[in-house]
Amino acid sequence: MKGSAIFSGFRALGLYSNHLAHVLRFHKKHREFYVLTAVGQCFHTYNVSKVSTVRYILVRLNKNYRIKDIFTVYVICSVNLTTDTYLQISYDKASFEVSALMHPSTYLNKILFGSSQGSLQLWNIKSNKLLFTFPGWASAVTVLQQTPAVDVVGVGLASGQIIIHNIRCNETLMKFQQDWGPVTALSFRTDGHPIMASGSPIGHIGLWDLEEKKLVSQMRDAHTTAIAGLTFLQNEPLLITNGADNAIRVWIFDVAGGDGRLLRHRTGHSAPPTKIKHNDQSGLNILSAGQDGTLQSFSTVHERFNKSLGHGTLNKTRAKKKGVTHDTAKLPAITTFASETARQSDWDGIIACHRGFLVTTTWSYQKGSIGAHKLEPERFNKNRSLNVHATAVDITSCGNFAVIALSSGHIDVYNMQSGFHRGHYGKDKAHAGPVRGVSVDALNQLTVSVGADRLLKIWRFKSKELLHTHSLPAAPASSLLHRDSGMLAIALDDFTIQILDMETRRAVRRFSGHRGQINDMTFSPDGRWLITASMDCAIRTWDLPSGSLVDCFLVDAAAVSLSMSPTGNFLASSHVDGLGIYLWSNNTLCSMVSLRPLSADYEPTVIMLPGTYADSSEMLEYISPAQLDEHLVTLSLLPDSRWKNLLHLDIIKKKNKPKEPPKLPKAAPFFIPTIPGLVPQFALPTTPSEDQSKVVNLGVLAQKSTFYLQLENALDNNSLKLLRELGPSAIETELRALSPDMGGEVRVMQSFLKMISSILQSKRDFDLAQAYLALFLKLHLRFIADQPELMEEAESVSAHLEETWMSMQTLLNQNICLLSYIKSALL
Repeated sequence: MKGSAIFSGFRALGLYSNHLAHVLRFHKKHREFYVLTAVGQCFHTYNVSKVSTVRYILVRLNKNYRIKDIFTVYVICSVNLTTDTYLQISYDKASFEVSALMHPSTYLNKILFGSSQGSLQLWNIKSNKLLFTFPGWASAVTVLQQTPAVDVVGVGLASGQIIIHNIRCNETLMKFQQDWGPVTALSFRTDGHPIMASGSPIGHIGLWDLEEKKLVSQMRDAHTTAIAGLTFLQNEPLLITNGADNAIRVWIFDVAGGDGRLLRHRTGHSAPPTKIKHNDQSGLNILSAGQDGTLQSFSTVHERFNKSLGHGTLNKTRAKKKGVTHDTAKLPAITTFASETARQSDWDGIIACHRGFLVTTTWSYQKGSIGAHKLEPERFNKNRSLNVHATAVDITSCGNFAVIALSSGHIDVYNMQSGFHRGHYGKDKAHAGPVRGVSVDALNQLTVSVGADRLLKIWRFKSKELLHTHSLPAAPASSLLHRDSGMLAIALDDFTIQILDMETRRAVRRFSGHRGQINDMTFSPDGRWLITASMDCAIRTWDLPSGSLVDCFLVDAAAVSLSMSPTGNFLASSHVDGLGIYLWSNNTLCSMVSLRPLSADYEPTVIMLPGTYADSSEMLEYISPAQLDEHLVTLSLLPDSRWKNLLHLDIIKKKNKPKEPPKLPKAAPFFIPTIPGLVPQFALPTTPSEDQSKVVNLGVLAQKSTFYLQLENALDNNSLKLLRELGPSAIETELRALSPDMGGEVRVMQSFLKMISSILQSKRDFDLAQAYLALFLKLHLRFIADQPELMEEAESVSAHLEETWMSMQTLLNQNICLLSYIKSALL
């Protein structure tokens, strides 16, 4: 078995941009601007008006290539398609290392190259000649950009200088100095304002007045990383930016002072996600906490339903005033969280732990922001030097209570509506060491916790009474409860997994096979499968009823978090150093998958993450076979007009009979004679011989057609191909000619019936076989009744026909019965 039997890559969520500059294009037919960004080994296309995805383009590149520049990729793609290199310009990196390039406006077949050494070269790529060399300004060229004026280009340097240079006259028109480091991008307004925008490595954008030659405004923290691309829309006050922080933003300049305000954006995590979880039972939204400190929701339906709940902070009001970057009270990244939708419209429904922080925060999915409460136990008197932090959380199924576990061994209960403390487990502590996992059952009867003291404890939820203690063979890393089945999965530090039945309070399964720390676990909705991910880059699926491993595959980067959709259709995963969430479709929902226990020596194979790389084997176009299965009845897919009216040709001819004979034109144009048929064929010219007789040759009138000759030779397949190419009138003529009255033979008629039997047995072209047989019987029924050999063959055809119809009728009756039951049954 190659790859995974259960899961196949579907798509990636939350990926919008990387460190490469975008490309902007105007679609003349749609009258709309489109922006193109590179993500992994594919391109994303967005319309600027809504910043919504229009298309994903997977680039089929040689595995030695990586996308370094969008212009370069276009060249590579053309090379791969034609297998010929149009032009190759070789440079000595020591003297001229290309760092930027552009096509100057109106300069036909000309490309301007900038170098890390600071010089520039203008080349004619048609004649492959160096036209001119510009000495430069003693600093590496980072950006080349056409200005609205012909012959004038903007040059960005690593020193922070911006040069406006006329390449025709080799004259510098003006200079600017940016104080934020190297210039990463340049763009010029074309809507009547002489403004130039420049990007910096720290995410700031400078706006420069080209007439007054000064800095007029700053857009600070436009991105959290370097500005990768800047583009003003043609004749519009809109600026598009993108950066390596996985964001595309559209800014509009409609306020006094020349500042731009954010109009639209598409933003994902700027740092890898740490924890993902489906938010509700529909499985349409995935909550994701990232190392960038944000909590976001990604929709599996359309990205317009995405929302960001913002960054964690201790003072929401101050954060709004100062901004996230300058907020001194902002919280570190979320390590784990729990959510419940039962009362999310009434109060907060999400609770989160922060890295190394004692305080846990509540969040409101409805409001899309951090919530009202910062939960902190009073026993520590807000003493931050104790180095105690929250390790695990859970919310009851009713949405009223939150259970919070700490590294000190304490477990506390809070009310989600009021934020009040409602008790704790144990006389002093619940565990002697850090608590690694805590869960509450579906009916709020029991609370189960696991700790670094190698103990699993079951408590009564309401009275906080200890009911059961179970020793674990190794220290636990995490735990996960499937509330419907009552199965508790415990990941241990020895890389094994134990399954405990909450009802019997006994360990019922033990799984081993991972070779690294187990990062996360998730159950299938029915509780039959447990899917685990570990640092060995493996994602394994364990079947609980059989207690065996049924699926395993490897990924390039280890998965840090998993979440199975409540509907069971998708598995979501996040990975080390990856900014996106990757969806894997469940193959068992749409096809029969045989799940057999994998052998102990099974070697899993690596599967590429969906939406990041287009392998040539995955990009092959699927060609449907002529017949999906030999047991299925297959139709011909010919138009109905080619066979449906064969029995009614006499009626159609009578209706279409002209009232008057056609009149010949006085001067008819010249036409090349053609042979009648659906496929145009020119008639070969005949050269009359000198001694040709003028007496009519009756043998020519009785000349056998190609179809007739094929039947004589019993070539059934070729005969059918000929009939498929003929029109209804030609088919009727061919079948009439089979009769002895029209020059045919009984043997040929018998061969035609054998051809029909062969078609019925193959179960292909079923509609054509029915139509041809019906017309044949209409024309020759009386003659067939008088010929014993034809009657015998007709009975054979009837038997094949009845057998095929019976099998079809059985399948149709089964489907009708099933549909009737579904429509009437109370499910």
